Amino acid sequence: MGIEGIGASVLRKEDRRFITGRGKYVDDMQVPGMKHAVFVRSPHAHATFGAIDTSTVKAMPGVIDVLTGTQLQADGIGNLICGWAVNSKDGSPMAMGAWPALAVGTVRHVGQAVAVVVAETKAEARNAAEALEIDYTELPVVVDAAKAILEGAPQLHPEAKGNIVFDWEIGDKAATDAAFVGAAHVTKLHIVNNRLIPNAMEPRAALGHYEAADDHYTCWTTSQNPHVARLVMSAFYNVAPEHKLRVIAPDVGGGFGSKIYIYPEEIVCLWASKRTGVPVKWTSERSEAFLTDAHGRDHVTEVEMAFDADHKILGLKVDTIANLGAYMSLFSSATPTYLYATLLSGQYDIKAIHANVRAVYTNTVPVDAYRGAGRPEATYVMERTMETAARELGISPAELRRKNFIRSFPHQTPVIMTYDAGNFEASLDAGMAEADVAGFEARRAEAKGRGKLRGLGMSCYIEACGIAPSKAVGSLGAGVGLWESAEVRVNPVGTIEILTGSHSHGQGHETTFAQLIAERFGLPIDNVQVIHGDTDKVQFGMGTYGSRSGAVGMSAIVKALDKVEAKAKKIAAHLLEADEGDIEIVNGEVRVKGTDKKLGWHEIALGAYTGHNLPDGMEPGLKEGAFYDPQNFTFPAGCYICEVEVDPETGGVEIIQFVASDDFGRVINPMIVHGQVHGGIAQGIGQALLEGTSYDETGQLVTASYMDYAMPRAINLPNFKVSTTETLSPSNPLGMKGCGEAGAIGSPPAVINAITDAIGNNDLTMPASPEKVWKALNAVA
Repeated sequence: MGIEGIGASVLRKEDRRFITGRGKYVDDMQVPGMKHAVFVRSPHAHATFGAIDTSTVKAMPGVIDVLTGTQLQADGIGNLICGWAVNSKDGSPMAMGAWPALAVGTVRHVGQAVAVVVAETKAEARNAAEALEIDYTELPVVVDAAKAILEGAPQLHPEAKGNIVFDWEIGDKAATDAAFVGAAHVTKLHIVNNRLIPNAMEPRAALGHYEAADDHYTCWTTSQNPHVARLVMSAFYNVAPEHKLRVIAPDVGGGFGSKIYIYPEEIVCLWASKRTGVPVKWTSERSEAFLTDAHGRDHVTEVEMAFDADHKILGLKVDTIANLGAYMSLFSSATPTYLYATLLSGQYDIKAIHANVRAVYTNTVPVDAYRGAGRPEATYVMERTMETAARELGISPAELRRKNFIRSFPHQTPVIMTYDAGNFEASLDAGMAEADVAGFEARRAEAKGRGKLRGLGMSCYIEACGIAPSKAVGSLGAGVGLWESAEVRVNPVGTIEILTGSHSHGQGHETTFAQLIAERFGLPIDNVQVIHGDTDKVQFGMGTYGSRSGAVGMSAIVKALDKVEAKAKKIAAHLLEADEGDIEIVNGEVRVKGTDKKLGWHEIALGAYTGHNLPDGMEPGLKEGAFYDPQNFTFPAGCYICEVEVDPETGGVEIIQFVASDDFGRVINPMIVHGQVHGGIAQGIGQALLEGTSYDETGQLVTASYMDYAMPRAINLPNFKVSTTETLSPSNPLGMKGCGEAGAIGSPPAVINAITDAIGNNDLTMPASPEKVWKALNAVA
């Protein structure tokens, strides 16, 4: 390892521009002649409407045009789709209701786009949008998924009888039922996983520019996967031919899954640009983001776990109702199925599992993948159940987990996944030591003397990252491959450009990807430029989500580097008159082992491009590309331990200590990894203590601003104790596993387990507000 290579805590290169205000975001983009869009959105959760009279509004100052769904439909723009096909257990396909980018005739959630105003200024567009009158006829509303499937509930889509999108199952029901027969103990829980709103720092934005001269479209957008956005908008939405559409995702201020999807606004801005003949930009207000960005989580689950007399798990039954909101978003079908139920074995050796998932339409904002995407929901089910079972059985929660850990790998679970490598006891032991679990009872007694209730909770999570291989996900219904691409360009002076299909929106790719070069060739990372986010510059790639940038994206770079290194060594062997097997590249020099014969890296690069003295038959240049399709998912895992104090007078919760012991395989940059874990834990604590949506009976989002939707602040968070253990993944050349989502996956159950331990009442739902905690505490007083 060099001072900037693998394992070095190198400061992030990209932060230079971010902290000096020189980042380039979509809202910073200016195109000559650019105008502004404001969307007219439904104030009703469920309603019909007729033709929209736009004549009066078109005459308002600055207004260029007012466009509606009828016009969009007439121009052949397609409906938004879900890109992952999931069938019900009876074999019937999922019921995908039509979702036009601008509503036609019916709206199904508050905030749905109905029309768009394009004007000279944003203020003029806003004034016109507020003046547009639409005659709505309100319809009955349902916002609770469990109520939506009851007989007589309001129906959202004619395709979905009883509002059921699909009724899906996984595992062996007969074997699981048999495992429960004669069980020594069965733990049963009713679990609610609260709906969340992503709230990335940068709201979504889109700038569409149609250039008539060459019949070409450009879309600047806040996307985690610009190539997929181009593919979907061309192949499915008929916005523009793919070869005439360029999608650019510049600096993006956070995504967390909510910027994976193609939303109505990108489609409409491109279409409106062609209709009006001017570039059209839209930037979301924060109030719009609450009503339009895909929400996350929102599961209601009944779980049963059976144990034998020796406290070994015999079987697991899970029945989940997943709220998908008013429409199916791009990956919404996969989140409560293949990203959730396939992780219900957790870290445990369970012989029989059966899960049933009913996905349901309601008059709420569509729900899709949010940081962790299904894995937080699975971990919450498993780790709340394990902690509860330990209390019911009267044994240590740590020892119940230890008794049931998987110890040999590879391990085939009953729910598809084959875990490739892991050491769950190592994470548990490291976490317990760092948290000083042995000294907890003394700390509990001390807190009691001060009138406080202290509790300890743990969570042992596992997740699946990389979302691959393509053949596997294709067989499960995915509409795209999930490989990644890379190109490594060595310039004539020896500097290097990495072009990656991954996309960075806060993960630090410009630094960690450059560290691969430092490790391989001994070059300074300042000699490396990482290029991403532009479909005209980078060959087709699949973007960033599911903690895939390291295990998949960096593996593609490694494959390209292998090709570059092989060619460089051939050139060096020829120039130095040596055997190719004796060539080594160290500290920016290309040497013949055991001699003083060497050339600078820049000399090899220049030689490749001058072409004056190359091996016979070799093409000039030093540039290679690669595609990498993983052999398997990767499986990060870890143990999180939370210690809290509860004020019995107010129900207020203070997190005294939070320990995270993670196994991410090989770590490229420990500082960046720790930052990713810190951010994930902050989001997980936010879900556990503060965040949660609330709709009233008319479908209005009550928590539609920061006045009512509480986000975690520094005062809510302790100093985290973060460490890593290491088992290398055999599924990729770097042995990496992924780290971006772990904190959000493992932390919510640890926090709730700690609070319920403190108050002596297990009946507590997230977010555990002081009022909820106080009521739960007094219910057992």
